[in-house]
Amino acid sequence: MPPGSFRAVTPLDDDDFPAYTMGRAADMLGTTPAFLRALGEHRLITPLRSEGGHRRYSRYQLRIAARARELVDQGTPIEAACRIIVLEDQLEEAQRINEQMRTQGPEPQSKTSA
Repeated sequence: MPPGSFRAVTPLDDDDFPAYTMGRAADMLGTTPAFLRALGEHRLITPLRSEGGHRRYSRYQLRIAARARELVDQGTPIEAACRIIVLEDQLEEAQRINEQMRTQGPEPQSKTSA
């Protein structure tokens, strides 16, 4: 695409768009639909449902599922893998907030009158 040209944004550009069926998601991850259902049962990912009630997964959810599969393949029980991923996400968010606060500097302290 030439510089300066406009490209329309589509739902497929959105990491949260539920573009993948359960079967396609399982194929992409090299796992089974049962594994994806188990991640849902452990509330690690909650797929959206199509009008027909079929599960649909986003790219973001597939990245989370891939990390869970990696941990499970290393011998981590699925329950522990789900907890690890949640904690990793919380740590990443805390680090982002800390960095943001560091770059903004300390807030000026207000004086209160008595």
